[in-house]
Amino acid sequence: MPRFSPLLTLGLLGACANQSTPIFDHAGDIPRHYTAPYTKSAPVVDGNLDDVAWRQARWTANFIDIEGENVQRPRFQTRAKIMWDMDYLYIGAWMVEPHVWGTLTEHDSVIFHDNDFEVFLDPDGDAAEYYELEINALGTTWDLFLPVAYRDGGKAQNSWEIPGMKSAVHVSGTINDPSDADRGWSVELALPWNVLREYANKPAPPHEGDTWRINFSRVQWQHDVIDGRYIKRPGVPENNWVWTPQFQIDMHQPEHWGYLHFER
Repeated sequence: MPRFSPLLTLGLLGACANQSTPIFDHAGDIPRHYTAPYTKSAPVVDGNLDDVAWRQARWTANFIDIEGENVQRPRFQTRAKIMWDMDYLYIGAWMVEPHVWGTLTEHDSVIFHDNDFEVFLDPDGDAAEYYELEINALGTTWDLFLPVAYRDGGKAQNSWEIPGMKSAVHVSGTINDPSDADRGWSVELALPWNVLREYANKPAPPHEGDTWRINFSRVQWQHDVIDGRYIKRPGVPENNWVWTPQFQIDMHQPEHWGYLHFER
């Protein structure tokens, strides 16, 4: 599997969700940019993205293949939203998926062995001291800290945790049931600034106009249905769909991550 290390990388589209064009996020901008609004009303972290607070956050552009737009177009739509307040960085994501499944239930499992959604965050943009979080459709999480990238000899600190993090998943359909078709699944995360500031080397919560580096990844496996169960198709590599491209199958190239701008 072309992830270079056993530890390497590793919303519901509600009726009220904002459908308008992403702000400061253009397909032609590489790396992509996103401006996250400040929210005065914290969302309820339940996996649904239908809180009124989420209306002010625009969707990102649709995710593309990790190697670039001119490779293979993703089979299913993925996009995300970001906003913040003085306590949390909020991230929401929606993934179209006609067959939602998951197997891993133990925290800090290698979550990308299931279909998953992943967040990569480098506050000061120096391609070192960055965070990674993965979550599957069962809501199982894996959080990591990287002192430096794997290519520079880095070793993931698997014991690093995000105490106080809020996370939830909502499935629009039925999970692990091949007998029907699902719409997809959504993820909602609230990452506390008092944890993120540990290695941020800059203010957290951020100041007006601050910029961090961020990227998102969706890992998607092809499957067959055997004896009423979802089984990953043997010998077929995973798809990696991302917000802004890495130009190789390796999420740990932080210089290619997107720019996250904070506004009040």
